[in-house]
Amino acid sequence: MTAAPAAAATTATRSVLVIEDEVLIAMVLEDMLDILGHVVVGTPSTLDEAEAALAAGGFDLVVADVNLGAEPIYPLAERILDAGIPLILATGSHRDTLPPRFAGVPVLEKPYALAAIEAAMAQID
Repeated sequence: MTAAPAAAATTATRSVLVIEDEVLIAMVLEDMLDILGHVVVGTPSTLDEAEAALAAGGFDLVVADVNLGAEPIYPLAERILDAGIPLILATGSHRDTLPPRFAGVPVLEKPYALAAIEAAMAQID
């Protein structure tokens, strides 16, 4: 039996929906969330898939890339926040490029680092 990472003990286990259009990036994030003791319940890669996943539910947190292909996720992100669902935005750009509406939303900058994911998750707890 292996011990859980210390990080997993510091935050509640979450069911996470990861909205990301790059398969390899989604896989890396899924692995890192697993290491931290969280469960990824879906990885939609388009706005249509994300809409369907949101309608289906079954998660208590969303990590969303700010751009799916050439489409910004902001209208969907606003609906996520308006529904009271915790949100973490992921971007390859700097936080300052986000609209002011998302000033209080935790941001993960790419490439991901385990400590940064843990810090963003702790902001949700």
